[in-house]
Amino acid sequence: MHRYLRAIGFSGIKKREELRALIDEVVKSTLSKSQNFEGEYYAFRDVAVDDQDRAYAELSLDFVRGAGICVRGEFDTENRFLYEYYFPYLRALHVSSNEDVTVERHAEKESYAGVCDDIKVGVTLIFYLQNIIPYKRLQAMGRLPVQGTSLILSALSVDGTIMMPINKNEHDKKRIKKAASERNQLIAQARMGDEDAIESLTLDDMDTYTMISRKIHKTDVFSLVDTYFMPYGVECDQYSILGEITDFYTDKNRVSGEEVVFMTVECNELLLEVCINREDLYGEAAVGRRFKGVVWLQGFIEFP
Repeated sequence: MHRYLRAIGFSGIKKREELRALIDEVVKSTLSKSQNFEGEYYAFRDVAVDDQDRAYAELSLDFVRGAGICVRGEFDTENRFLYEYYFPYLRALHVSSNEDVTVERHAEKESYAGVCDDIKVGVTLIFYLQNIIPYKRLQAMGRLPVQGTSLILSALSVDGTIMMPINKNEHDKKRIKKAASERNQLIAQARMGDEDAIESLTLDDMDTYTMISRKIHKTDVFSLVDTYFMPYGVECDQYSILGEITDFYTDKNRVSGEEVVFMTVECNELLLEVCINREDLYGEAAVGRRFKGVVWLQGFIEFP
């Protein structure tokens, strides 16, 4: 079973027969109509003929508002769908980055990873690509690489904690935002080889290290660190994050009845949407509080 199935409300799926029933529902619902809205749930399919003349398909069906299961496979010469694999997904709405994205295929199967180097985050973002069909379509047409893309990030979590925010007034927020903007400009200049910018960043990092080293003996680390975004474990698309909740809502899985919490989290000036099973979330989500947890990062690329 996929580890992150429980993030969309399927913690009780233990047997292959139960999983097969879900996959069959996705395939039947999406192949009957190209797009089928039922209240706030949708079924969607996308098909493209790749550069090897195969008709490859993505079939997606919501089981909770904004999240569900995607099944991938190809059609044979008799127009029968041949299942390859599935994964749980979360549909997000907010554009997270406008930086260029590089896409690479996984060795094991027909799935892809995206790489985005956004200076706001401080690390290279590696995510699981949700919409491979538009990419394969462009690949077959010989139009890669593409510039001018937008990236919409989402994340699934199976372990999270709600934390209280650091007390900041409006003056503090403006000061922090201004400092972050100035740092991003310095990073951009440093990437272009500006030695003064590199020296300034080095001195800033040394000052920050000295300040934290002095305060950490008397102050809790989460009172010093407002937000972070860093790689977690050995899988390249999993991250440990801490960010401020700017919006949230809850919904129930229409099959299992399990409650799922959806949060919009601002982390290092990066907006991403996170979903987690209510049973896996310690604490009550609220706007202004912080979410801390390990997430599986997914990305939807909007091609021009």
